[in-house]
Amino acid sequence: MPRTVFNEEHEAFREMVRDFLTKEAAPHLQDWLAAKAVPRDFYRRLGELGILGIEVPEEYGGGAQSGHHFGAVLAEEVARAGVTVGTAMTHTNIILPYLLHFATEEQKRRWVPGCVSGDLMLAIAMTEPGTGSDLAGIQTSAKLSEDGTHYVLNGAKTFITGGTQCDLVLVVCRTSPAPAENRRKGLSILVVDTASAGFAVGRSLHKIGLHASDTAELSFSDVKVPVENLLGEEGEAFTCLTANLPRERLVIAVQAAAAADAAVRFAREYTQDRQVFGKTVSSFQNTKFVLAECATEVEAARLLAYEALERDARGELTADYAAMAKLFC
Repeated sequence: MPRTVFNEEHEAFREMVRDFLTKEAAPHLQDWLAAKAVPRDFYRRLGELGILGIEVPEEYGGGAQSGHHFGAVLAEEVARAGVTVGTAMTHTNIILPYLLHFATEEQKRRWVPGCVSGDLMLAIAMTEPGTGSDLAGIQTSAKLSEDGTHYVLNGAKTFITGGTQCDLVLVVCRTSPAPAENRRKGLSILVVDTASAGFAVGRSLHKIGLHASDTAELSFSDVKVPVENLLGEEGEAFTCLTANLPRERLVIAVQAAAAADAAVRFAREYTQDRQVFGKTVSSFQNTKFVLAECATEVEAARLLAYEALERDARGELTADYAAMAKLFC
Protein backbone atom coordinates (compact mmCIF):
# COMPACT_ATOMS: atom_id res chain seq x y z
CA MET A 1 0.00 0.00 0.00
CA PRO A 2 1.45 3.44 -0.89
CA ARG A 3 2.38 5.40 2.22
CA THR A 4 0.47 8.54 1.28
CA VAL A 5 0.38 9.72 4.90
CA PHE A 6 4.11 10.47 4.76
CA ASN A 7 5.73 13.41 2.97
CA GLU A 8 9.25 13.91 1.59
CA GLU A 9 10.59 15.01 4.97
CA HIS A 10 9.27 11.84 6.58
CA GLU A 11 10.83 9.71 3.86
CA ALA A 12 14.20 11.44 4.24
CA PHE A 13 13.98 10.67 7.95
CA ARG A 14 13.15 7.07 7.03
CA GLU A 15 16.33 6.73 4.97
CA MET A 16 18.42 8.17 7.80
CA VAL A 17 16.86 5.82 10.36
CA ARG A 18 17.23 2.80 8.08
CA ASP A 19 20.93 3.51 7.55
CA PHE A 20 21.46 4.11 11.27
CA LEU A 21 19.77 0.86 12.31
CA THR A 22 21.72 -1.13 9.73
CA LYS A 23 25.04 0.20 10.98
CA GLU A 24 24.49 0.71 14.70
CA ALA A 25 21.73 -1.67 15.83
CA ALA A 26 21.69 -4.80 13.67
CA PRO A 27 25.34 -5.83 14.31
CA HIS A 28 24.81 -5.69 18.09
CA LEU A 29 21.34 -7.20 18.38
CA GLN A 30 22.31 -10.58 19.85
CA ASP A 31 24.53 -8.97 22.50
CA TRP A 32 21.69 -6.63 23.49
CA LEU A 33 19.22 -9.48 23.74
CA ALA A 34 21.59 -11.41 25.99
CA ALA A 35 22.15 -8.33 28.17
CA LYS A 36 18.37 -7.64 28.37
CA ALA A 37 19.05 -4.00 27.50
CA VAL A 38 20.76 -1.74 25.00
CA PRO A 39 23.81 0.30 26.10
CA ARG A 40 23.18 3.76 27.52
CA ASP A 41 25.44 5.25 24.84
CA PHE A 42 22.98 4.02 22.21
CA TYR A 43 20.30 6.28 23.68
CA ARG A 44 22.71 9.21 23.47
CA ARG A 45 23.28 8.41 19.79
CA LEU A 46 19.50 8.51 19.27
CA GLY A 47 19.53 11.85 21.05
CA GLU A 48 22.29 13.21 18.81
CA LEU A 49 20.22 12.30 15.76
CA GLY A 50 17.17 14.11 17.17
CA ILE A 51 15.12 10.92 17.43
CA LEU A 52 14.29 11.29 21.14
CA GLY A 53 13.01 14.83 20.86
CA ILE A 54 11.14 14.97 17.57
CA GLU A 55 7.98 16.53 19.04
CA VAL A 56 9.69 18.55 21.79
CA PRO A 57 9.65 22.36 21.42
CA GLU A 58 12.87 23.96 20.20
CA GLU A 59 13.48 25.81 23.45
CA TYR A 60 14.14 22.48 25.15
CA GLY A 61 16.36 21.15 22.35
CA GLY A 62 13.71 19.30 20.34
CA GLY A 63 12.63 19.20 16.74
CA ALA A 64 9.27 20.93 17.28
CA GLN A 65 7.39 18.56 14.98
CA SER A 66 3.69 17.96 15.54
CA GLY A 67 1.92 14.65 15.17
CA HIS A 68 3.27 11.12 15.42
CA HIS A 69 4.35 10.64 11.79
CA PHE A 70 8.08 10.61 12.53
CA GLY A 71 7.48 8.21 15.41
CA ALA A 72 5.52 5.96 13.06
CA VAL A 73 8.40 5.95 10.57
CA LEU A 74 10.79 4.92 13.36
CA ALA A 75 8.45 2.10 14.43
CA GLU A 76 8.18 0.83 10.85
CA GLU A 77 11.92 0.87 10.29
CA VAL A 78 12.71 -0.86 13.58
CA ALA A 79 10.23 -3.61 12.69
CA ARG A 80 11.48 -3.83 9.10
CA ALA A 81 15.06 -4.34 10.27
CA GLY A 82 14.05 -6.84 12.94
CA VAL A 83 16.04 -4.92 15.56
CA THR A 84 15.34 -2.93 18.73
CA VAL A 85 15.91 0.53 20.12
CA GLY A 86 15.41 -0.67 23.69
CA THR A 87 12.99 1.50 25.63
CA ALA A 88 13.51 4.59 23.44
CA MET A 89 10.02 4.58 21.93
CA THR A 90 8.40 4.18 25.36
CA HIS A 91 10.59 6.99 26.67
CA THR A 92 9.70 9.31 23.79
CA ASN A 93 6.12 8.41 22.90
CA ILE A 94 4.58 7.34 26.20
CA ILE A 95 6.40 9.03 29.09
CA LEU A 96 7.93 12.27 27.79
CA PRO A 97 4.46 13.68 26.91
CA TYR A 98 3.62 13.68 30.64
CA LEU A 99 6.43 16.19 31.19
CA LEU A 100 5.51 18.25 28.13
CA HIS A 101 1.83 18.46 29.13
CA PHE A 102 1.89 18.64 32.92
CA ALA A 103 5.32 19.85 34.10
CA THR A 104 5.83 23.42 35.19
CA GLU A 105 8.14 25.63 33.16
CA GLU A 106 10.86 25.17 35.77
CA GLN A 107 10.45 21.39 35.64
CA LYS A 108 10.57 21.33 31.85
CA ARG A 109 13.80 23.29 31.78
CA ARG A 110 15.24 21.02 34.46
CA TRP A 111 14.37 17.70 32.83
CA VAL A 112 13.32 17.87 29.19
CA PRO A 113 16.67 18.82 27.56
CA GLY A 114 18.30 15.75 29.15
CA CYS A 115 15.41 13.56 27.96
CA VAL A 116 15.98 14.86 24.42
CA SER A 117 19.74 14.21 24.51
CA GLY A 118 19.46 10.74 26.05
CA ASP A 119 21.30 11.78 29.20
CA LEU A 120 18.10 11.37 31.22
CA MET A 121 16.05 8.26 30.45
CA LEU A 122 12.51 7.95 31.77
CA ALA A 123 10.33 5.23 33.23
CA ILE A 124 6.80 5.37 34.59
CA ALA A 125 5.84 3.21 37.55
CA MET A 126 2.17 2.33 37.91
CA THR A 127 1.82 -1.45 38.21
CA GLU A 128 2.34 -3.05 41.62
CA PRO A 129 2.82 -6.70 42.64
CA GLY A 130 -0.75 -6.89 43.94
CA THR A 131 -2.32 -4.32 41.64
CA GLY A 132 -2.57 -4.80 37.91
CA SER A 133 -4.88 -2.69 35.80
CA ASP A 134 -6.83 -1.50 38.85
CA LEU A 135 -4.75 1.62 39.39
CA ALA A 136 -7.17 2.91 41.99
CA GLY A 137 -5.91 0.09 44.22
CA ILE A 138 -2.33 1.41 44.31
CA GLN A 139 -0.70 0.95 47.72
CA THR A 140 2.58 2.83 47.19
CA SER A 141 2.24 5.92 49.39
CA ALA A 142 3.89 9.29 49.84
CA LYS A 143 3.52 11.38 52.97
CA LEU A 144 4.30 15.08 53.00
CA SER A 145 6.94 16.03 55.59
CA GLU A 146 5.96 18.25 58.51
CA ASP A 147 7.94 21.17 57.10
CA GLY A 148 6.31 20.72 53.69
CA THR A 149 9.61 20.47 51.80
CA HIS A 150 9.44 16.86 50.63
CA TYR A 151 7.40 13.68 50.39
CA VAL A 152 8.49 10.38 51.95
CA LEU A 153 7.79 7.61 49.45
CA ASN A 154 7.33 3.93 50.30
CA GLY A 155 6.17 0.98 48.20
CA ALA A 156 7.02 -1.34 45.34
CA LYS A 157 6.37 -1.51 41.62
CA THR A 158 6.74 -4.30 39.05
CA PHE A 159 6.87 -4.78 35.27
CA ILE A 160 8.48 -1.35 34.88
CA THR A 161 9.78 -0.74 31.36
CA GLY A 162 13.21 0.88 31.49
CA GLY A 163 13.44 0.26 35.22
CA THR A 164 17.07 -0.86 35.29
CA GLN A 165 18.45 2.07 33.30
CA CYS A 166 16.17 5.02 34.01
CA ASP A 167 17.40 8.21 35.62
CA LEU A 168 13.95 9.59 36.43
CA VAL A 169 10.89 7.49 37.23
CA LEU A 170 7.37 8.92 37.34
CA VAL A 171 5.84 7.13 40.33
CA VAL A 172 2.08 6.97 40.74
CA CYS A 173 1.43 6.89 44.47
CA ARG A 174 -1.25 7.62 47.01
CA THR A 175 -0.79 10.97 48.75
CA SER A 176 -4.18 11.02 50.48
CA PRO A 177 -6.94 8.50 51.26
CA ALA A 178 -9.47 7.89 48.51
CA PRO A 179 -13.01 9.10 49.21
CA ALA A 180 -15.59 6.32 49.09
CA GLU A 181 -17.37 7.86 46.12
CA ASN A 182 -14.23 8.08 43.94
CA ARG A 183 -11.36 5.63 44.43
CA ARG A 184 -9.32 7.44 41.78
CA LYS A 185 -8.89 10.55 43.90
CA GLY A 186 -5.85 10.98 46.13
CA LEU A 187 -3.27 9.61 43.67
CA SER A 188 -0.34 11.78 42.61
CA ILE A 189 2.70 11.51 40.33
CA LEU A 190 6.12 12.13 41.83
CA VAL A 191 9.21 12.36 39.65
CA VAL A 192 11.88 10.37 41.48
CA ASP A 193 15.60 10.68 40.83
CA THR A 194 16.91 7.11 40.80
CA ALA A 195 20.07 8.27 42.60
CA SER A 196 17.91 8.97 45.68
CA ALA A 197 18.65 7.11 48.90
CA GLY A 198 16.12 4.34 49.46
CA PHE A 199 15.45 3.71 45.78
CA ALA A 200 16.37 0.22 44.60
CA VAL A 201 16.08 -1.85 41.44
CA GLY A 202 15.04 -5.45 42.07
CA ARG A 203 14.95 -8.27 39.56
CA SER A 204 15.39 -7.68 35.86
CA LEU A 205 12.39 -9.68 34.68
CA HIS A 206 12.48 -12.40 32.03
CA LYS A 207 9.85 -12.07 29.28
CA ILE A 208 8.77 -14.11 26.28
CA GLY A 209 9.67 -11.24 23.95
CA LEU A 210 11.14 -7.72 23.79
CA HIS A 211 14.22 -9.08 25.53
CA ALA A 212 16.36 -5.96 25.00
CA SER A 213 13.67 -3.72 26.49
CA ASP A 214 14.63 -3.92 30.15
CA THR A 215 11.79 -4.58 32.56
CA ALA A 216 12.29 -4.53 36.30
CA GLU A 217 10.94 -4.46 39.83
CA LEU A 218 11.45 -1.23 41.78
CA SER A 219 11.22 -0.46 45.49
CA PHE A 220 11.04 2.75 47.51
CA SER A 221 12.04 2.81 51.18
CA ASP A 222 11.61 6.22 52.80
CA VAL A 223 12.70 7.93 49.60
CA LYS A 224 12.70 11.71 50.03
CA VAL A 225 11.16 13.43 47.00
CA PRO A 226 11.27 17.25 46.90
CA VAL A 227 7.86 18.90 46.59
CA GLU A 228 9.26 20.54 43.46
CA ASN A 229 9.09 17.09 41.85
CA LEU A 230 5.30 16.79 42.07
CA LEU A 231 3.98 16.48 38.52
CA GLY A 232 0.61 18.14 38.00
CA GLU A 233 -1.82 18.67 40.85
CA GLU A 234 -1.60 16.66 44.05
CA GLY A 235 -4.29 13.99 44.17
CA GLU A 236 -5.14 14.35 40.46
CA ALA A 237 -2.88 11.73 38.86
CA PHE A 238 -5.78 10.17 36.95
CA THR A 239 -6.23 13.41 35.03
CA CYS A 240 -2.66 13.05 33.74
CA LEU A 241 -2.90 9.32 33.16
CA THR A 242 -6.03 9.51 31.03
CA ALA A 243 -5.14 12.65 29.05
CA ASN A 244 -2.53 10.88 26.93
CA LEU A 245 -4.50 7.65 26.40
CA PRO A 246 -5.49 8.31 22.75
CA ARG A 247 -1.86 8.96 21.78
CA GLU A 248 -0.63 5.95 23.74
CA ARG A 249 -3.18 3.72 21.97
CA LEU A 250 -2.14 5.19 18.63
CA VAL A 251 1.51 4.44 19.35
CA ILE A 252 0.69 0.82 20.18
CA ALA A 253 -1.49 0.45 17.07
CA VAL A 254 1.23 1.80 14.78
CA GLN A 255 3.92 -0.39 16.33
CA ALA A 256 1.70 -3.49 16.15
CA ALA A 257 0.81 -2.91 12.50
CA ALA A 258 4.48 -2.35 11.67
CA ALA A 259 5.50 -5.55 13.47
CA ALA A 260 2.79 -7.56 11.72
CA ASP A 261 3.84 -6.24 8.32
CA ALA A 262 7.46 -7.17 9.00
CA ALA A 263 6.50 -10.62 10.30
CA VAL A 264 4.55 -11.44 7.15
CA ARG A 265 7.45 -10.24 5.00
CA PHE A 266 9.92 -12.40 6.95
CA ALA A 267 7.58 -15.39 6.59
CA ARG A 268 7.12 -14.83 2.87
CA GLU A 269 10.88 -14.62 2.33
CA TYR A 270 11.37 -17.82 4.32
CA THR A 271 8.81 -19.74 2.25
CA GLN A 272 10.50 -18.58 -0.92
CA ASP A 273 13.86 -19.94 0.25
CA ARG A 274 12.78 -23.13 2.06
CA GLN A 275 12.70 -26.28 -0.09
CA VAL A 276 10.39 -29.23 0.66
CA PHE A 277 9.87 -32.23 -1.63
CA GLY A 278 11.89 -30.49 -4.32
CA LYS A 279 9.69 -27.37 -4.29
CA THR A 280 9.71 -24.07 -2.43
CA VAL A 281 7.24 -23.86 0.42
CA SER A 282 5.81 -20.75 -1.23
CA SER A 283 4.66 -22.81 -4.20
CA PHE A 284 2.18 -24.88 -2.14
CA GLN A 285 -1.41 -23.73 -2.37
CA ASN A 286 -2.04 -23.71 1.39
CA THR A 287 1.00 -21.50 1.92
CA LYS A 288 -0.42 -19.01 -0.56
CA PHE A 289 -3.81 -19.10 1.16
CA VAL A 290 -2.34 -18.41 4.61
CA LEU A 291 0.01 -15.67 3.46
CA ALA A 292 -2.79 -13.99 1.51
CA GLU A 293 -5.00 -13.98 4.60
CA CYS A 294 -2.18 -12.55 6.71
CA ALA A 295 -1.39 -9.88 4.13
CA THR A 296 -5.04 -8.84 4.05
CA GLU A 297 -5.19 -8.49 7.82
CA VAL A 298 -1.98 -6.44 7.80
CA GLU A 299 -3.37 -4.15 5.12
CA ALA A 300 -6.50 -3.55 7.19
CA ALA A 301 -4.41 -2.91 10.31
CA ARG A 302 -2.22 -0.38 8.53
CA LEU A 303 -5.25 1.45 7.17
CA LEU A 304 -6.70 1.77 10.66
CA ALA A 305 -3.35 2.84 12.11
CA TYR A 306 -2.75 5.42 9.37
CA GLU A 307 -6.25 6.86 9.72
CA ALA A 308 -5.67 7.23 13.45
CA LEU A 309 -2.31 8.84 12.66
CA GLU A 310 -3.99 11.41 10.42
CA ARG A 311 -6.74 12.13 12.92
CA ASP A 312 -4.14 12.69 15.61
CA ALA A 313 -2.28 15.16 13.39
CA ARG A 314 -5.52 17.10 12.88
CA GLY A 315 -6.30 17.07 16.61
CA GLU A 316 -9.33 14.85 15.97
CA LEU A 317 -8.24 11.51 17.44
CA THR A 318 -10.85 10.39 19.95
CA ALA A 319 -10.29 7.86 22.71
CA ASP A 320 -12.73 5.39 21.17
CA TYR A 321 -11.22 5.50 17.66
CA ALA A 322 -7.72 5.13 19.11
CA ALA A 323 -8.97 2.15 21.13
CA MET A 324 -10.41 0.53 17.99
CA ALA A 325 -7.13 0.96 16.16
CA LYS A 326 -5.19 -0.49 19.08
CA LEU A 327 -7.62 -3.41 19.45
CA PHE A 328 -7.50 -4.44 15.81
CA CYS A 329 -3.80 -3.87 15.27
